[in-house]
This record gives sequence, structure tokens and C-alpha cells, in this order.
Amino acid sequence: MDFSFTEDQLLLRATVRSILDDHCSPAIVRAHIDNRTVASEVWSRLSDFAAVGDGDCTDVCIVIDEIGYASAPGPFTATMLALPLLRMLNHPSADAVGSGFETASVAIGTHLIPDADLANYIVIVSEGMATVISAVDAELVEVRSVDHTRRWFRLATPPNAASHRVDENLMMAWHDRSYAIAAAELVGTARRMFDMSLQYAKDREQFGQPIGAFQAIQHKLADMALAAERSVAAVQYASMTIDAQHPERSRACHSAKSAANECAQRILKDSIQIHGGVGFTWEHDLQMYLRRATMGVTQFGTTSWHLDRIAEVLFVG
Repeated sequence: MDFSFTEDQLLLRATVRSILDDHCSPAIVRAHIDNRTVASEVWSRLSDFAAVGDGDCTDVCIVIDEIGYASAPGPFTATMLALPLLRMLNHPSADAVGSGFETASVAIGTHLIPDADLANYIVIVSEGMATVISAVDAELVEVRSVDHTRRWFRLATPPNAASHRVDENLMMAWHDRSYAIAAAELVGTARRMFDMSLQYAKDREQFGQPIGAFQAIQHKLADMALAAERSVAAVQYASMTIDAQHPERSRACHSAKSAANECAQRILKDSIQIHGGVGFTWEHDLQMYLRRATMGVTQFGTTSWHLDRIAEVLFVG
């Protein structure tokens, strides 16, 4: 199987990466913690790519991986998760969301909603049913989390809107797509932590030489690199099975999220050790990515939950 990106996909990745390099520095991510408006330029630039959500999952994951690498604030990932649901429901706002003029989010688990305060619409998914509400009309309560790069909310009261049953196969396809997207973002964040750790190992000196010269550090970096490569491949394969509507789609998407979870957990643990603990302090930028990854491994399924789903696919059918 050829995992190489096409020229268009390479251009897409380079363009998004350039935008994030210019408009989403670690200083912006840090400032966003206290002032949400400082990241508005990030969304205004990325909104031009909202139409990607209507296309191949491979392209979506390319963009989301870069979002994760920058730990970019804003409603882009949430909108990419919600847009397919709005299309399934033939919701009148779908075109506006797909064009980047409006934003959306989706309730995760027990109505935990990412960046709901930045969304125009919220899609609530529960047991094959979907409910779309206006975020303006929703009574939202912020839920404090370890992740300061985005904000999470829950509904204070049940939604006052009609629920619509979604075809079982379409809903399953959406869940699989959401696992791949969540995995792509988490892998991007893990890659950022690895790159920061690698650079720190080159720059930090002890006993007259870079700490990267010590075998213990080299082994950690090698293991981190292998975990990152494995999870990148898993996400690419999962997105390709989605685009091809391949029979292995569900198993591939569960594998991608579980691999991303394991990768992020390994890299966040080892990156702290390589940084000697300084990376966990508020003053160091690494802590922002550690927080994003810590929250990411709990969303859209833990490692054990996805492994259980893989077992069901393999042995139950």
C-alpha cells in the first residue's frame, strides 16, 4: 500500500503548516489561556479550509495533524467533527459551516462539548439519534480540565429541540471518522512533544556534552520516534480505509485511536523525563502540549475501550 501523499496533499499540508507557523506560535497558545480573542486570527485563516471537511478523510487528517502539532486554539477540529453530522441531517446550516462562515461543535460522551462558546451550532449525538441546537440558545456550563488550549462545556439543561434518528450505517461511519480525526490531532501533538524533546536533548549539556549523547536518552528518543511513526501510519491507513469504504474501516479506526493514545502517553512521559521535569512547569511551553495530549487520550475512547472494540470486530463480528 502506498502511503505517500499526492502533490495536492503535500501542498495542503505545507499551506496549513505555514499559516500555523505564522499565526499560532506558542506565545499565542499561552496568551489564549487568559484571552480567547488573541487566537481569532488563527480561525479566520483556517476557516478557508473548512470545505476540507466535506472531502476525503485523508485530507482532513492532514490538516488536523497540523492543528494538533500547533495545539491550535479555535473551533476547527470541532467543526470538522460536526460537519458530517449536519450533512447527514440535511441541516440548513451545513453549507454555511462547510464554507467557514459559521462554526459547529459536537457533544462528546455525556454532553462534553469542545469550544462550544465559539460555535454557532452544537450537534448532540446519543444512541443513534442526533439533535442540533443553536449555541446561542444553549445554557452552557464550563468544565475545567487539564487542557488550557481549548475550553470544554456541558449543557446545563436538556436540549429543547427535536432529535432525529440517523441511519445506523451512517452513524457508524461518522464514529469511525471521528476516531481517525481525534487520533490525527493527538498524533500531531505527540510529534510536537517529541520534536521539543529531541531539540532539548541536543541543546542541554551535562558533564560537558549534550544529554542526547547519553545512551539512556537515545533509547528513549528512539522508542518515542518508533511510537510516533507507528501511530502516523495507523492514522493514515485508517483515513484511507474510510475514503475507500473498506471492510476493515472500523478495525483500522479503532487501531488508529488506540495507537495514538499509546504514543501520546509514552511521549508525554518520556518528554518530561528528558526535560528533567522543567517541561511540566508553567514557564515552559512543553506543559501546554502535555495538557492537550493528556486530555486527548481520554476523548473518543481510551486505549482499553478501543482494544475491546477491536476484539469485538475480530471475534464477535
